[in-house]
Amino acid sequence: MNKNKKIYIVLMLAMGFFMTSCSNFLEIQPTGKVIPNTLEEYRALMTEVYANSLTDRSVCDMRTEDIIVEDASQSQTDFGKIEKWIDDNSVGGYEFGWATYYENIYYANAIINKKDEITEGSQEDIDQLVGEAYFMRGYMHFLLANLYGQPYTKDGAPATKAIPLKLTLNLEEMPTRNTIDEVYTSILSDIENARKLINRKEWEAGYNYRFTTLAVDAFDSRVHLYMGKWQTAYDAAERVLAQKKTLEDYNNNASFQLPNHYESVESITAYENVYSNATMEASRATSKFAKMFQDGDLRKDYYFGAMSQSGNYPIKKTNNTTYYKCSFRIGELYLNAAEAAACLNNLPASRNRLLQLMEKRYTPAKYSQKESEINKMNQAELVTEILNERARELSNINMEKVRHERRVELAFEGHRWFDLRRTTRPRIEKVVNSGQTVIIEQDDPRYTLRIPQSATNANPDLMN
Repeated sequence: MNKNKKIYIVLMLAMGFFMTSCSNFLEIQPTGKVIPNTLEEYRALMTEVYANSLTDRSVCDMRTEDIIVEDASQSQTDFGKIEKWIDDNSVGGYEFGWATYYENIYYANAIINKKDEITEGSQEDIDQLVGEAYFMRGYMHFLLANLYGQPYTKDGAPATKAIPLKLTLNLEEMPTRNTIDEVYTSILSDIENARKLINRKEWEAGYNYRFTTLAVDAFDSRVHLYMGKWQTAYDAAERVLAQKKTLEDYNNNASFQLPNHYESVESITAYENVYSNATMEASRATSKFAKMFQDGDLRKDYYFGAMSQSGNYPIKKTNNTTYYKCSFRIGELYLNAAEAAACLNNLPASRNRLLQLMEKRYTPAKYSQKESEINKMNQAELVTEILNERARELSNINMEKVRHERRVELAFEGHRWFDLRRTTRPRIEKVVNSGQTVIIEQDDPRYTLRIPQSATNANPDLMN
């Protein structure tokens, strides 16, 4: 493509967000003079979307009991308030994203709305691109909803206001917040549109950041898991595992790749660089969390460095952010299937998927012990209504195992905060590096972030 036609020159499609000075919800400034029309030009537009850095999920890890912020002046300046759940929207420090998500949504809308005008490309390739745009729009709304909206599974949450849906290119409108139910309805619609259009199961090396048919089902499973729609979450996870089920074997040092490495056999979509250099340097695993990795759990040596003088641990899993890229991977789908099956009281299926994952993460001796424990724990006989209650009790025990395994398996991949939100929203007490004890109470309102001040200044209606 002509250098002058790279995507950042696109009129009305390439844009910057200037939230602090604009009076509208968004102000989009054209940075060039050429309107895209070919598939190649629209593909370049989508590449710009994929290139936008999204690190809020790693910052949210700091809000959990697993991560503490390094006692260094810059780290404390940037993230010190985050670990203490101080969301005062004050100037300075880290402000959770908003503009980047809506920038990506606007790019996606540009492709969706202009799909019939795309030229010089096969229909199959155009469909793939438009499907990716639907996927991106849904995924951005999903992340926004889980940062700034109530968790779907909370009583009454679907009817509460969350974030604005942005489905058009109209820059004149002053959007108001939609309900959680409306946002999720739109997300599910985008998933189904993506399913109809995306036709690539996988991409060659160098292009595996792009969404695929497997990514559609992986996203479908995650969304329904967050909604508590267990059967749909289970079915979507199983559709993925029917096509791709290989796990990295932590016992095989010769060929092992950390599962969040973009070249891992577990990678489905290596889109997000979950940790930036700044968040990686600021984050330390707490000793309490490190102790959850028992002897015989091979992940411990791969995930943690040597304990520091403060008693915390550097995170080896994120050491090279160049290769640390993951939005969806196979390990998550095993856990989605296990959790959903347990909630459906399908204990054999839950046990099966959980043990398949654990076999690749523990030494043979430790796995044998784990297998025995889990099998004994879940031998329920569903023969009478009375025993149904016992089955539910056993299911709950199994869920504790599943959730423990999800916590350690998906460590430092930006899942933990969202898992806490959608499940128990527990009381958390932790001692930060200053020696201060900080507490967030059960079901605390701070499990939902406040919309950034830059956004509410631009559009005060977002406060309502």
